[in-house]
Amino acid sequence: MLIKKHLDLLGYEVKDKVSNYTGVVISMSFDLYGCIQADVRPKELTKEDGTMRPGLWLDVSRLEKTSTAPLMEQPNFEWGPVAEGLKGPANLPSK
Repeated sequence: MLIKKHLDLLGYEVKDKVSNYTGVVISMSFDLYGCIQADVRPKELTKEDGTMRPGLWLDVSRLEKTSTAPLMEQPNFEWGPVAEGLKGPANLPSK
């Protein structure tokens, strides 16, 4: 399935073939107009307060993988709690 091919970019380091921008794919978007884009975030944190830097949404056709494995385990979107929408920040136990 081609959707899985695109979802398999999650967690990989990539480079934009057009601008040479590099980062890690943290999210994917499939929009109503047929665009398939990845949210690519730089690995470096901000100098000011150590938070994540903003990323860029880039078309997947512009990206090439630069790592051989994802930086963390990818979620299973086919089976189990993630696929059923039962896992995520909204499902954390309250303190």
